[in-house]
Amino acid sequence: MTTIALEHVTKRFEPEDGRAAQSVTAVSDLSLKIASGDMLAVLGPSGCGKSTLLRLVAGILEPDSGTVSYDGVDLREIPIRERGVGMVFQEGALIPHWEARRNIGFFLKLRQREREVPERLRRIAKITGIGLDQLLDRRPPQLSGGEQQRVGIARALARDLRVLLFDEPFANLDARYRAEARVELKRLLNTFPVTSIYVTHDQVEAVALSHRIAVMREGRLEQTGTYQQLYHNPVNLFVASFIGANPINLFPGRVDDGRWYGKNFGGFALRRDLPNGAQVIAAVRPENIHLHSGGVYGVVDRVLPLFAERCQLITVHLAGEQWSLVAPLDQPVEIGATVQCALQPEALLFFDAATGQRIG
Repeated sequence: MTTIALEHVTKRFEPEDGRAAQSVTAVSDLSLKIASGDMLAVLGPSGCGKSTLLRLVAGILEPDSGTVSYDGVDLREIPIRERGVGMVFQEGALIPHWEARRNIGFFLKLRQREREVPERLRRIAKITGIGLDQLLDRRPPQLSGGEQQRVGIARALARDLRVLLFDEPFANLDARYRAEARVELKRLLNTFPVTSIYVTHDQVEAVALSHRIAVMREGRLEQTGTYQQLYHNPVNLFVASFIGANPINLFPGRVDDGRWYGKNFGGFALRRDLPNGAQVIAAVRPENIHLHSGGVYGVVDRVLPLFAERCQLITVHLAGEQWSLVAPLDQPVEIGATVQCALQPEALLFFDAATGQRIG
């Protein structure tokens, strides 16, 4: 296994059509360390630089500045055949006219080690329990999307790995097969531990597969940590808004004598070093607002049952503000009704309205 380190890495792309245009900075001054055997998930909106980061780590792209290293050695100094990088792409990237068996064993065949292929296939098939042996004589066009990804993952694991990289491998699968594929991949990674980076849009996938999560925006690394750390202690408004199955509630307000006051909620204590009149956004998760007699009034806009969580997500509005809260599934709430809401003060997060940085 290998420790991967990126130090102040920047990657720009110049326009290819010759027109006068600004270059695009896909990754900007990014520093990150992935410990040996760690599984890091990378989350972020489309175009934030996730896939570029993956290709820099793989050595497919070279940084314009900064370094990418494996175990302290600059990746550019490691011969390609000695890097030990396996990649699994969204579309599988299998050779279409080769049977699955040949696709999987290609690396070992190049090194004249074909005799090792059957044993590796047997181990992989035994661990996943997916009947991989039934796919070996079929070509990619004869395989479903999920089967192609299984072959692609088996191909990556069949080689001598130091680093394993995933670029949204299950994005094209439906929900049922995505869930199955996650379980299979987790079993494989537990048996074949290798330093891995997993790029995805799916937070459930990131939580299920990774040890840590990195959140990116516009080529920069915003925060790295466990999902619980990102969820409960975001460093800025972007991370707070991006992480979570249900959007976090945001309430603009101001500071007055060490307390925050918004349009509907207010009087909550925060840092006393902030000047009066400072513009501060208060944020609170829906599960930290509840229906409560004596609370702030709101008119119900929407009621969404969440049967798996055994609760309902209720959206209300008042005086130009809208927020969501959680209530028991069996509590009757009707659209258009007026309800009273109370939030948990200890769950409030405060952010500077100008910079978006966490202030309390």
